Amino acid sequence: MGTGIGHYIPLVAYLGFWVMTLASLGGKPLLGFYYMIPFIPYRTMRDHFLDYPLGANVLTILVIAIIIGAIIHGKRLPKSKLYAVWLVFSIYLYISLWIGTALGNAPPPLWLSDPNFVTWKDYMIIPLIFAAAGLVVEDRKAVRMVVILTGITLLFIDKSSLGKSMSRTWTNFDENKRSGGPLAFGSNQTAAFLVQFAMFFWGFVQFVKQKKFKLMGYSLVAVTILAAMYTFSRAGYLAILFSVLVLGLLKDRKLLLVLGVFLLVWQSVVPTAVRERVNMTKNANGQLEASAQERVDLWENAERSILSSPIVGNGFATFQFGEHVDNLKDTHNWYVKVLVETGLVGFLLALVLLQQLLALSYRLFKNASDPLYKGFGLGLFLGTCSCIVSNCFGDRWTYVEIMGLLWVLVGTGIRARDLSAQESSVGSDEATVSTPTEPFMAYR
Repeated sequence: MGTGIGHYIPLVAYLGFWVMTLASLGGKPLLGFYYMIPFIPYRTMRDHFLDYPLGANVLTILVIAIIIGAIIHGKRLPKSKLYAVWLVFSIYLYISLWIGTALGNAPPPLWLSDPNFVTWKDYMIIPLIFAAAGLVVEDRKAVRMVVILTGITLLFIDKSSLGKSMSRTWTNFDENKRSGGPLAFGSNQTAAFLVQFAMFFWGFVQFVKQKKFKLMGYSLVAVTILAAMYTFSRAGYLAILFSVLVLGLLKDRKLLLVLGVFLLVWQSVVPTAVRERVNMTKNANGQLEASAQERVDLWENAERSILSSPIVGNGFATFQFGEHVDNLKDTHNWYVKVLVETGLVGFLLALVLLQQLLALSYRLFKNASDPLYKGFGLGLFLGTCSCIVSNCFGDRWTYVEIMGLLWVLVGTGIRARDLSAQESSVGSDEATVSTPTEPFMAYR
């Protein structure tokens, strides 16, 4: 706009974190929670805070303040196995840090100067966000507000991602033109985020009744899928296809026909650059192209590493210290990474987390009578399916920018499950009271 006001936006946002920290401790943790939501994935915005005191830690400070403020003012977590699983998993991962030290694979995880400890600390923000959501979201109004704020956040991410992608010419695919995106970790990570929430809102909008809001929801889904398409992430494309298949099986069978037709004609309808990106998995000689071959080589090396310590692994966050193909610091598959670093114990805990996620969202979708909760459950189930696929092609799980907002929805979903059960119980009681009975039947 040329007014120069934009220069002060990061400072105002940074100061807002401190205001909301005080508000959360002072009895308004829900306001702090609402304020935090748009900043969770927007890493490029939060990076501007590094110029100010404790700027790198304001998100963590606010999350902790929300939790403390909620507990001080009598709020409690709803019942869910997910909290216990996260607690056990978090403790095991810290123990795993020391296993890595004992095996000589990493330094002692003592302080912020130790990269393995920092990796664990940054990962633990995700369960803290999950706990904060469970504590402060207490009614239907808050559930609805979380959905609205998630949609607004997604729209900002779409705008930033599309703005960078569409500023380039894409007559042909060019790896050097791909943008890191607003999440700041690369286009593949941005794609994982975009697809998760495109599918969440695609599922959610299935139960929206008002045409105006239904149109807004589908428009958001369309823009988000467009943004995901121009990330040129093949994992993102596969996650979309799989999630649409699930949506077709669970809710809208017409999508199965649309999906089948699309798979037959996709090369004639997608942009040339997208077609080139998908087809470059193999070269003209039928061999894997460089990035795909890197993954295969990494997985072969990882297999040997897993066999050397199958039960407890080599220690959490130790893969980054080893020598690997092309100096890569990630296995390009989260499940493989979990097996390498934390062994079968960590892998089983991770599977339990995923199972609980799927079970929570599916039950909410099937059992809720309120369209808000029903759509929320279906959307969360589809977002989780997308997450499962995306993590087959890289670690998308440990990044708060990708997963933090999904766990906001999970915490909200647990509360929605309880609210739905309470409404069903009240409705059942009212039906019982209003049912006329013959006087003599009362004494039989």
